[in-house]
Amino acid sequence: MGIVNLTPKQIVAELDRYIIGQQDAKKAVAVALRNRFRRSRLPDNIKDEITPKNIILEGPTGVGKTEIARRLAKLVRAPFVKVEATKFTEVGYVGRDVESIIRDLVEAAIRLVKVERIRDVQDRAREFAEKRVVEALYRLKNPVETPDATGQTVAAKEQTRQELLKWLREGKLDDTIIEIDLADEPKPMELMPGSGTAINIGEMFGGMIPKRRKKRKVTVKEAIKLLVAEESEKLIDNDSVNEEALRRAEQDGIVFIDEIDKIAGREGKTGPDVSREGVQRDILPIVEGSTVSTKYGPIKTDYILFIAAGAFHIARVEDLIPELQGRFPIKVKLKSLAKEDFVNILTVPENAVTKQYGNLLKVDNINLTFAPDAIDEIAEVAELQNDIHENIGARRLHTIMEGLLEDISFNADGNHPMINLKVDRKYVKDNLSKTHSRKDLKEYIL
Repeated sequence: MGIVNLTPKQIVAELDRYIIGQQDAKKAVAVALRNRFRRSRLPDNIKDEITPKNIILEGPTGVGKTEIARRLAKLVRAPFVKVEATKFTEVGYVGRDVESIIRDLVEAAIRLVKVERIRDVQDRAREFAEKRVVEALYRLKNPVETPDATGQTVAAKEQTRQELLKWLREGKLDDTIIEIDLADEPKPMELMPGSGTAINIGEMFGGMIPKRRKKRKVTVKEAIKLLVAEESEKLIDNDSVNEEALRRAEQDGIVFIDEIDKIAGREGKTGPDVSREGVQRDILPIVEGSTVSTKYGPIKTDYILFIAAGAFHIARVEDLIPELQGRFPIKVKLKSLAKEDFVNILTVPENAVTKQYGNLLKVDNINLTFAPDAIDEIAEVAELQNDIHENIGARRLHTIMEGLLEDISFNADGNHPMINLKVDRKYVKDNLSKTHSRKDLKEYIL
């Protein structure tokens, strides 16, 4: 599957469905993505000379940095991995190196390609799975088959199987318990923790060791699911999957390095800064372009798009070593969220937090809605809380909503007809008065 052809405006429009504001950041990633598509249409001799323009997103926590990168990767079905830069400051203790980032990216690509290939063979896999389940059901009905002493002909046996298949597809046999035979695949053993290098004993001996099987008693519904997965694995070519995944990771991969401000440290300093600068120098080769060994083969990092992010409250982008700064030519500042942003976050996105709580409580027969004045009050409380305490951006809304709906969530049990419950400004004030009172908070604003 090639790179998805979306214009920058289309990419921004898709991101707008889930992320409020931050248009500069959205435009930057949209252009970077479109340039990747443009590059894919060039002759090889020109294409090889063009590398992605990596991006640094600077802004407080909870304003959408990670979500922009994650949604971007999902939008174009690109392999994506997120890593915190700070985890490598103790690399000597936990035994991981920065090349593990790229190995994780390849694993993400393997999963992505495998899901696509499995989807392509799903219909055939289901046919084979149904055939195996029908045989198990037939054996259950006829545990001991005798020669045609009963007068049952081959045609009659086939008719019985067809009837079982019909009932199976109609869901009439979902809860029937049957015994099925499944492959018992041993898990690959990692040679060294964190090394990314693993061995599969079965593969080493080229299939000379017979594969182990195990019998399981499950419902027909569960059997179909397990057997479709097993038959799908048989139908896809794993060598082709690995080859395509390596190509996809190299050409389409996106690596999101969070908390990069926490490793900002320059020469001439002692203490933790030495470790931080060491991590920067370790990260530099994979961002510059190098070849990393993985268990699926070598991968070049030259064309992977790196997006780094950090709050930069104390350190500055300029505190990163010059070589690393130069590899992130695009720098975008994200804005802190204001009251209007919180109002939009609560109402506009497809996954808005108010919609999430509404769907959860609907399970227990409560139809929860929010009046506009309630949304306004929640947004104002969120803005004030972030001003006074640590600014955690949109994550503040989850704290507020949990406190606001605690009683409703606790008492809801679904043992009643559907109840319509509308939250208004008065309800918000009454239920947040102890910990999130707008009046109390305003006394502290200078």
